[in-house]
Amino acid sequence: MSDEEHHFESSDAGASKTYPQQAGTIRKNGFIVIKNRPCKVVEVSTSKTGKHGHAKCHFVGIDIFTGKKLEDIVPSSHNCDVPHVNRTEYQLIDISEDGYVSLLTESGNTKDDLKLPTDEALQAQIRSGYEEGKDIILTVQSAMGEDQICGLKEIGGNK
Repeated sequence: MSDEEHHFESSDAGASKTYPQQAGTIRKNGFIVIKNRPCKVVEVSTSKTGKHGHAKCHFVGIDIFTGKKLEDIVPSSHNCDVPHVNRTEYQLIDISEDGYVSLLTESGNTKDDLKLPTDEALQAQIRSGYEEGKDIILTVQSAMGEDQICGLKEIGGNK
């Protein structure tokens, strides 16, 4: 028995950022972690079982936050990490000078830690809708502790 106390530096309530899934069961348009980045799978190819072992899965994924293409090869019987990807909708309240947005959560609180997306077309759409005084709902995608605005829609049919 040890008399030492263990202190864990985690503020997470036990919810994991990823879960294991067998490589052979991951399909195109699913999600996978490649090089510690959450990716959407755009291509999967499986090689035949060779003389020395397992069939291998070749994954091509696009990072859901940066848009970079990443690749990985994993034996099909091994587990891969799959990110928990959530999409949440928030109403846009304000856009600050430095590009941060203020969003209204379902509970009535504000979320002020998100920047406008790097996608210039989406950013321009958000800014022009906000400046015209439209009610805008932003879709925020989150995975592995990162959040990013990935879409918008207008509410109220005053077009």
